[in-house]
Amino acid sequence: MIVSRNPFEQLPSLAVNPEDFDVLYSAESFRTRLLDAISKATSRIYLVALYLEDDEAGREILTALYEAKQRNPGLDINICVDWHRAQRGLIGAETSEGNSALYKAYANKYQHPIPVYGIPVRGREVFGVLHLKGFIVDDTVIYSGASLNNVYLHYHERYRFDRYHVIRHESLANSMVQFIQEEMIAHPAVNDLAGKDKPETKEIKSAIRQLRASLAQANYQFEDQPATEESVKITPLVGLGKRRNLLNQQIVKLLAAAQNEIFICTPYFNFPKALHREVKRAMKRGVKVTIVVGDKTANDFYIAPEEDFKTIGGLPYLYEVNLRRFAKANEANIAARKLSIHLWKHDNNSFHLKGIWVDKRYMLLTGNNLNPRAWSLDLENGLLIQDNYAKLTDKFEDEVSRILEHTHLICTYKQLEKVEDYPIGVQRLVRKITRLKADGVLKRIL
Repeated sequence: MIVSRNPFEQLPSLAVNPEDFDVLYSAESFRTRLLDAISKATSRIYLVALYLEDDEAGREILTALYEAKQRNPGLDINICVDWHRAQRGLIGAETSEGNSALYKAYANKYQHPIPVYGIPVRGREVFGVLHLKGFIVDDTVIYSGASLNNVYLHYHERYRFDRYHVIRHESLANSMVQFIQEEMIAHPAVNDLAGKDKPETKEIKSAIRQLRASLAQANYQFEDQPATEESVKITPLVGLGKRRNLLNQQIVKLLAAAQNEIFICTPYFNFPKALHREVKRAMKRGVKVTIVVGDKTANDFYIAPEEDFKTIGGLPYLYEVNLRRFAKANEANIAARKLSIHLWKHDNNSFHLKGIWVDKRYMLLTGNNLNPRAWSLDLENGLLIQDNYAKLTDKFEDEVSRILEHTHLICTYKQLEKVEDYPIGVQRLVRKITRLKADGVLKRIL
């Protein structure tokens, strides 16, 4: 039994039965579980994601939702996506209505429409998006960092690897639904992308500023529940902006509490200063730190050297430059096995995992990329789990083994390519950014 001091003892939480907590291990099983839940829903379905794409997987999800609504018109179904992302095409594609055209087409096709709310976290996408996560079906929360499209749902041959957790708990589901209803959907800045009278962004600029200010002060509402030795404690957290950001505060506290080990997953290596500082302090006090990050070729922005280079294709290399610099500065910790860096790569699939596990006791499930953008620009959330009696250890150890299955260990920073090894187009871009001293600005928004 664990008797060490609990830094989250005063944090309100919900008591969850370990048998009501499932871990899924693949994008395929996530897709199957979500579709099955939608087909069996009896009272409500609330889906929140960065985007629901106009592709085969996105249309499969939307069709399942509409079929459920036509069978049971009283079924409360609401979808929330990012306002800006839904109204543009893919990066590099021609100008279009984006995914919003799909939502309108479905609303016109069926008798009982489903609203798809666009959440404008900022006036422009580059300065903040809806990065809140969670799919609530009746009293079950399906939590993942994944959005809804072909690659996230492994619809064809490729997949984007994420984390997937299923929690059956009425109060948790109610709290998340209440937040969506009261803090997002009810606000004047939020509009139905499937509706006929959708305003232009410039028409709601003032309302968007008010929404952001409101969201920056919002929290999940629920009654604290006493936990027993047979349950685990879960606290839903939300955060937006640097000030009063409860999620950021608890992430820092989580790393500072580590006594033995820290396990971190992030798809884009670019720690905020506060996280970098806590990781450094942890290693100094003897904590073993493991970081799992996607290889640059497993980044969703990666462009193969034989293809035409676009500026956006430089991002994976910029992240690797950060990682190489970090590994070089910590070469002694790597050699002493205080720091382990694992690069994930599996064929031509991509990596999108995030989260933290501390001392096999505290776990953070989140869509937060643990980078400066998540730290101050995007609307983020997470589920902080306190497993004081090791009820979920086996499930998480199984998940960790699956995560590490397609990784290789970095034994020295020299295993990572340097700028001189990059394709010519990338070299020019990186050197130009360095020459203009723009890398500091880029780090804050990437």
